Amino acid sequence: MQLEFFDVPSPCVSICESDEKGLCRGCMRSRDERQEWINFTNDEKQKVIKRCLQRKKRKLNQLKAKPVEQVVELLLEEDRQPSLLDPPSNTQSSPNTDLDFSEFEL
Repeated sequence: MQLEFFDVPSPCVSICESDEKGLCRGCMRSRDERQEWINFTNDEKQKVIKRCLQRKKRKLNQLKAKPVEQVVELLLEEDRQPSLLDPPSNTQSSPNTDLDFSEFEL
């Protein structure tokens, strides 16, 4: 058994965005794992890091199974953040037309 003199460092790589499953794209931790990191014991932190490595391997294996064109398309979609200048998408609910704002001035 190894003596533990230092805390286990955070696996954060400063890419703090969630993927479709809610895992961080940078370190592959779940939201709960990121929030509770400070409260975890060293043993729990090491277990989280092992789970993160397993998640990363699974994700890479899933990408390898797809054709190159699909992988490039997925990567481009992941990196694209919607701009405020983009036209509104159709997925948003339509505004409520029953409201009357005629009394308000700009």
